[in-house]
Amino acid sequence: MWGSNKRNAFRIKILLQRKPHKFLKKPKIFLRRPEFYFSLNKNMKKKTVVLLSGGIDSSTALYIAKKNGYKCNCLIFDYGQRHSREIKSAVRIAKKAGCPHKVLKISLPWKGSSLLDNKIKLPERRRKKAIPSTYVPARNTILLVFALSFAESINASRIFIGAHIEDYSGYPDCRPEFFKAFNKVKNLGTKFGKKIKIVIPLIYKTKAEIIKIGRRLMVPYHLTWSCYKGGKIPCGKCDSCYYRLKGFSEAGMDDPLKYERSKNI
Repeated sequence: MWGSNKRNAFRIKILLQRKPHKFLKKPKIFLRRPEFYFSLNKNMKKKTVVLLSGGIDSSTALYIAKKNGYKCNCLIFDYGQRHSREIKSAVRIAKKAGCPHKVLKISLPWKGSSLLDNKIKLPERRRKKAIPSTYVPARNTILLVFALSFAESINASRIFIGAHIEDYSGYPDCRPEFFKAFNKVKNLGTKFGKKIKIVIPLIYKTKAEIIKIGRRLMVPYHLTWSCYKGGKIPCGKCDSCYYRLKGFSEAGMDDPLKYERSKNI
């Protein structure tokens, strides 16, 4: 039908130039939606700073940022807390997530918190909404300022923090109003602050809801640390252990950590 091989090759070459779609199999998704390749994972190249303490909330916030395609830079603080064991957990979680991290050592010599002063007794099973002794004066303000400086210097577009509803029932610097006010400081007091957004993905979530989210994201909760006493294993009775265990119970899950005492809450 086509004649000689040389003549066939010539005719095919002419047809390819005129109507290539008859001979080439085209990727349907690209042809139908060329914008697809540009919109998919559009945040992949965006940097973010994640405040990572090593606990359930900040670890979940980290994995939420990763799920949304951000290149995460974890900022971990050693501020003299008695539960410095959390720093080790934070480093492990950052490595597990494949994210670069920095451990920043700062000093708060004036103390003013049971987390900084061993002479002050740690609360157990806090029920009231009063500000607990574990409140560290202006801690979130201090940490956010460092995070903002870090974010601005590396051209990050986001700062993720794991504050949530059960925290702001007792801690004033975990309230939505606080973050709204800090946004004004960020915008007015920095060169590129308006380009940096503070993300609080868990602000209206309970501990149980956060744990369920983390389970779906495969957060390594076995690496996290919550206990305020900071021993080799969690005490199971301090304020933080109480809310952790309560959260896992309400989420219908077993806490992967072992405790000094019974897990009954």
